Order: sequence, then C-alpha cells, then structure tokens
Amino acid sequence: MFCYQCEQTAQGTGCTKVGVCGKQPDVAALQDLLVYGLKGVAFWANEARKAGKIEAAIDRFMIEGLFTTVTNVDFDPAAIERVLRKCGEVKEQAKSLAGPVSGPVPEAADWQPAIGSAALVQQGEAHGVKSNDIDPDVKSVQELVIYGIKGYAAYAEHALTLGAESDEIYAFTHKALAATLDNSLGLTDFVTLAMECGRINLVTMELLNKAHTDHYGHPVPTPVQLGTRAGKAILVSGHDLRMLEELLKQTEGKGINIYTHGEMLPAHGYPGLKKYPHLAGNFGNAWQDQAKEFPDFPGAIIFNTNCIQRPTDAYKDRLFTWGLVQWPDVKHIDGWDFSAVIEKALASPGFEEKPGKEILVGFGHNAVLGVADKVIEGVKAGAIKHFFLIGGCDGAKSGRNYYTEFAEKAPKDTVILTLACGKYRFNKLEFGDIGGIPRLLDVGQCNDAYSAVQIALALADAFDCGVNDLPLSLILSWYEQKAVAILLTLLHLGIKNIKLGPTLPAFVTPNVLNFLVENFNIAPIGTADEDLKAILG
Repeated sequence: MFCYQCEQTAQGTGCTKVGVCGKQPDVAALQDLLVYGLKGVAFWANEARKAGKIEAAIDRFMIEGLFTTVTNVDFDPAAIERVLRKCGEVKEQAKSLAGPVSGPVPEAADWQPAIGSAALVQQGEAHGVKSNDIDPDVKSVQELVIYGIKGYAAYAEHALTLGAESDEIYAFTHKALAATLDNSLGLTDFVTLAMECGRINLVTMELLNKAHTDHYGHPVPTPVQLGTRAGKAILVSGHDLRMLEELLKQTEGKGINIYTHGEMLPAHGYPGLKKYPHLAGNFGNAWQDQAKEFPDFPGAIIFNTNCIQRPTDAYKDRLFTWGLVQWPDVKHIDGWDFSAVIEKALASPGFEEKPGKEILVGFGHNAVLGVADKVIEGVKAGAIKHFFLIGGCDGAKSGRNYYTEFAEKAPKDTVILTLACGKYRFNKLEFGDIGGIPRLLDVGQCNDAYSAVQIALALADAFDCGVNDLPLSLILSWYEQKAVAILLTLLHLGIKNIKLGPTLPAFVTPNVLNFLVENFNIAPIGTADEDLKAILG
C-alpha cells in the first residue's frame, strides 16, 4: 500500500504497511481502486455532458464514492467492495449515456471490477497512487485536485441529505477527474483546475450553509454545557445535522439525553436543533481522543461521518455507524430508523447529574455581522488591533500544542475566530471580551469556513480594502481532505500569508511548494512566539 493523503502519514512521506489512521492494506487497495473506477465513471459522464445528457443517479453516486475514500470514513472492506461493484454498474450506465466518442478512451474508462474479493484487492494494488509514471510535479498537483474534490464531496453529501445539490458541482467533478486521465495535460492545466476546485468548494460550502440555515435557522450565540444530566444518553459524532435532527425526533419523551461530540458541537447554535430540550451538551474533545474518552460514556455512541478510529472492546458493543461511515463488526444503521441505538441507550446505565463548564458556540457570519458596527468601532478605536483565524483539523501527531500556545499568547486586544475540531485545543480556555464582544468566536464546523470567508469579505468591504490588507492572519491546522479543499478555496480567493501546520502535505513536491510560497506566501508554522512577533511586530 501507499497512502499520503492525510497529515499524519507515516514518516511524513506515506503509509506503506498499515495506515496511521488504522486503514489496512486491503482497504487501502480497495479505496485506490474505487478512485480509479470513479475516474472511469467521470470520463463517460463528462462525455455525456458534452452532448447535454445528464443523469442524477450518476452524479450522486460520484459524490458518495468519493466521500467513501476520505480519511477515517470507511474501514470495512466488504462495504467498499459493494461500492466498487456499484461503481462498475454506474460506469456502464454513464458509458451508455455518452454513446460513441471520438478520440482515445483511457484504460480506466474500460475498467471492470474483478470477480472475488481477493482479485479486487489485487486490482487495487495495480492502480495505487504511484501506479502511473508521470512528472512528479504534475502528479503532486493532480493529487491536490483529487484530494480537494474528495473534501468538497463530503460537504456535497451533507447538503444532499437535506435535499440540496448543484449541477455546477457535479459538472466540475466529472471534468476534473476525467482530466487526470488525459496525458496531454500539463502542470499549468492542473494548477488551473486546482484553483477552480477551490472555487467549487466555495460553491459547495455555500450550498451546505444555505441548506443548514434554511432548515435550522442561522446559528445564534449559545452556551453549551460540558457537564452531564441525569438520564440515559446517546453520543453523536460527525458532521451531519439532519441525522442528529432525526435522532432528536425519535428520542423525544424517552428519557434519553443527546450529547454532541467533535464537529457536532456547533449544532447547539442552530435554533431548529437547540429547541429540543434533550440536546443536553457536548462530551469529550476532538476525534483523536475517542479511544480514551468513549469508555467513560455510559450510553450508545453513533458516528455519522468521519473521524472514526479503531474501537476498543470497552465500548465497541455500544458503538454504531451510519451513512457512509463503517468499521468491520460494528453495527451499521441503514436509513433513518435509530431504534437499535435507542434500545442500546435505554439498556445502558446513563449519566448522573453533574453540571460542568459552559462554552459559547454559534458565531456564524449572520451573528458576527449582526454586531459588525461594534466590531468596526472597536477596530477604529484601537480596542481591537488584530484578528486571528485559528482553526482547522485536530489530530494526534505531535506539534499541535502550537495552536493552544498561540491562542493563549495572542494579545488581549486581539479577537480569535475558530472553526472545525482544531478549536478543541483552546475552546475551554477563558479569553474574556473586548467591549462586550467575546475574544473567542466559534464560527462552526469545518464547512463553516464559508462563514469565516463572509466575515472577512464584509470587514474588507467596511474598511474599503482587500482581505489581505485587513489586520487578519490565518493560522491553520490540517489533517484530511476537507482541509485541502478549504485551502484551495482560500487560494482561489487570493488570500495570502497563511500559516499552515503542523507539517506540510507529503504530496506537495518542493517545486509546487515554491509556487505556493512565491504566489501566496504560504509558510509552515514556526513557534508561537516567533509567529506572533512576525505578524504583530
């Protein structure tokens, strides 16, 4: 196997024996084969679109297939095999839709899934990341595009569960994946596609933001309890708000309290979700601590998206997966009936009453721009000297304490915006306020980078300057492919001077990194003291 799509990749170069994430070699091979097969689907779907032929089932399967290959989503070889079999069928549907084409047909477009599980794994081993011999810089940017597409596919899948989709997203996905099969394209072509991928991710995040706010209202500042209520309990981890809503509906009046975990924390800020009185609070920290924390949760636990890790026997019998998330021998919920989860919660001990600290969430762009006059006044009066966006993915690899230290050492006349699970490095600390404006503003989930962009654009408009001229610095942490998509969006918007860590992507070659440095002044994080001094003087 060879996989280097996440920040924790072994030795900073690539996982070759088993994934640091827990991915086994057979799963890695099957996921590689799925990406290869999806490229074949994309070729035919793109050709069909040239003739004005569109099939929604093909488009939707493409998003589902891509999300399946995102880090910490699907670890079950049997489940991935089912997706691969369907991929072969969908490819034939796309081929039939496209009809005869002029020009060469790439090998992936004629791919057929092998018979038998072992043969599928062998097929996958022949179509891994390193299977094609092309210029390393071209390969680097190709992978950047593919990982960006995987990232926004996750957001597109969440939007789709709420009935929102966009043909613009589907069209680019087919075009870009098909382009990776075209040997006539060079580095400049893929750099252009990478920037367009960033734009499409912005479109996708906007689509998901609208789906969320149309269904649940705009987030509002809301205190979230970190303690526990007496009663039975279910813990929900992931990103999917509709799944949480359905569970809240099905547990009404049953004496079960629902707790969020990880990236579900921002759900408490949505009026349409916080209205449920049994949405009790948030349990635990970011995803990488689950093996230490979940044994202490006395109820049922369910993942609706990444990041799942290898479960221990201490809680595996109380663990469920839903949607595209799967782990071998863990009970999986198909559809919207959560009765099995509810039964497990009712049969478990539940919590005692133990109130704890409260933290604030709900500072999406609508809430922040609602007090924009106070923010602008604070800047003009000199009370607010600088804004920091400190956010992104958390992870287990060393070096992430940098973000805690940076937030702690940020001067008291600065405001910190945060989003995604990287916030857990500092979101329980006390930062105080500036003129009634909290110094720490939790913007939301990783997809709520859209809100952060809207806040930045609004501030730039208010001060009649460009975003790069604002007293704003981006201090980002990354782990998986959604972070890649967001980075590409920032580059598409022309945002410069980003600090990125804890390490730089292994798939970025020195020449590609030089391009990013020369054009966008991207730099790796240093120490908190050094970076604060460089930014603030």
